Amino acid sequence: MKKAALLLVICFGITLSLVAQSGRVKDNLSMTSKILKMERNYAVYLPPDYETSERSYPVLYLLHGATDDHRGWVQFGEILRITDKGIKDGSATPMIIVMPDADTGKMGYFNQGKDWRYEDFFFEEFMPYVEQKYRIKGEKRYRAVAGLSMGGGGSFMYALHHPELFSSACPLSAYVGPLTIEDLKKRLEQNDVKYSEVEIQEYFKKHNAIELLKTVSVEDVKSVRWYIDCGDDDFLYEGNSLVHIAMKKKDIPHEYRVRDGRHSWTYWREALPAVLSFVSDAFHQY
Repeated sequence: MKKAALLLVICFGITLSLVAQSGRVKDNLSMTSKILKMERNYAVYLPPDYETSERSYPVLYLLHGATDDHRGWVQFGEILRITDKGIKDGSATPMIIVMPDADTGKMGYFNQGKDWRYEDFFFEEFMPYVEQKYRIKGEKRYRAVAGLSMGGGGSFMYALHHPELFSSACPLSAYVGPLTIEDLKKRLEQNDVKYSEVEIQEYFKKHNAIELLKTVSVEDVKSVRWYIDCGDDDFLYEGNSLVHIAMKKKDIPHEYRVRDGRHSWTYWREALPAVLSFVSDAFHQY
């Protein structure tokens, strides 16, 4: 009887140990947005020792692509398994990963007209909300942004619009913005957004990574560590290549990866460990 009790205690202890080594993902969270006048969903990854410590953590804002939502990186990107493994083997530092929803209402990470101000929501409401709710170190050196496809574009624009907020940015297979004014006009027509000719010109300059590199201070761009990754068979290769060339011409340090692969979750799952390691280096003040 004593042996059975001892065995039970040992098994219980092993179970607790395994649980303690795993992070937690919550993908059914929401907050109220006054700017967007609705509830906004989001998901969060909390590192293994979050519940047992009192420390604060760096944060990675991880953006999904078009047609996905805040659960994309959870379900298809295997954020829990990959991040737990990185923390366990030491390639990633314990961090909080926040995954917002940019698919409800209108799809996208930017303001669209006067009545849909998603980017304003992100910086004025969402970021302050999660950084107060969770034990997040709210400083540039401890904040990163990454994303895939549409979210890769969000990563580019957010870090270029607010280089004072992010220590690193990792666009994956990014849509870098419309490459021509004509491309932008077609997209605006598809999204049923009405802009004047002047507004179209302003939007193009603000939502195209190549154009932004012409106007944003080089020193500000250099204050962000950049990791750009796009597959050799990805249909968005051109825009990413042009950003790489533009950065090279301005001597802006950045990592540029072209791996074998296409626009797929297989590619992005393989990219995620490198992203976690890259942002961790920035968090550690490499």
